[in-house]
Amino acid sequence: MKKIAIQGIKGSNHHIVARNYYGENIKLHECLSFDVLVNSVITKKSDQAIMAIENTIAGSIIPNYALIDSHNLHIVGEQYLNIHHHLMALKDQSIADITEVYSHPMALLQCKEFFKKHKHIKLVEDVDTADVAKRIAEGNLKGIAAIAPKIASEIYGLNVLSNKIQTITNNATRFVIVQTTNPKNGIAAINKASLKFELDHKRGSLAAVLNVMSDCKLNLTKIQSLPKIETPWKYAFFVDVTFDKYEDYQKAKSIIEIMALDFKILGEYKNGRA
Repeated sequence: MKKIAIQGIKGSNHHIVARNYYGENIKLHECLSFDVLVNSVITKKSDQAIMAIENTIAGSIIPNYALIDSHNLHIVGEQYLNIHHHLMALKDQSIADITEVYSHPMALLQCKEFFKKHKHIKLVEDVDTADVAKRIAEGNLKGIAAIAPKIASEIYGLNVLSNKIQTITNNATRFVIVQTTNPKNGIAAINKASLKFELDHKRGSLAAVLNVMSDCKLNLTKIQSLPKIETPWKYAFFVDVTFDKYEDYQKAKSIIEIMALDFKILGEYKNGRA
């Protein structure tokens, strides 16, 4: 049985991704921060970990790029999840009974329009969406509600007061699956790669690399710059590319490796949207 580290607890979006990606036959290690999650993999408490890496509304989760890079983790797969926020409380409660709603800051932000219609409710930031739902159930907390995935209401026996209260319906998060060892993905299963490199600070250096990708028929799906803390005004670039033929990717990789500094393959894996 695989041991999988997730950020948050059972009932969180990371838990949903774990269930979708692996099925039910796994053992979860619940981590309340991404630092703890990474440490779980490094210390072999977990075989693999699931990390949110970007959201269609909030953008890139930049610290997680740095964690993957600095700890030499390998991306072995990815999963996309449509994010739905639900308002839940004890079964004998209604929205009129609720005075405070606790949830992760991002969940609160994505549901602000809903609460403009319920001005009697105070919004309070918390660490994890599902953890709030668990505390409400265990403490029998009346007048308190959580914003969390629907699975949390099922696990902790809460009543959903309102479904899908997020302002923007097309809200999705991309998650990556990471481990400490280089995966043995067969070439036939690989059609996406995550790369990291640095460039000389001169005109046209990034354009030249992007031209190589285009010439080699790679589709650039993501580019993210990250400042190098130890070297002011110098940046590392993290890019995701997809491709139809592994040979095209292999050719581009060999050229970019010559052109770029500190070239690194973060992962070669199957496109989660294919």
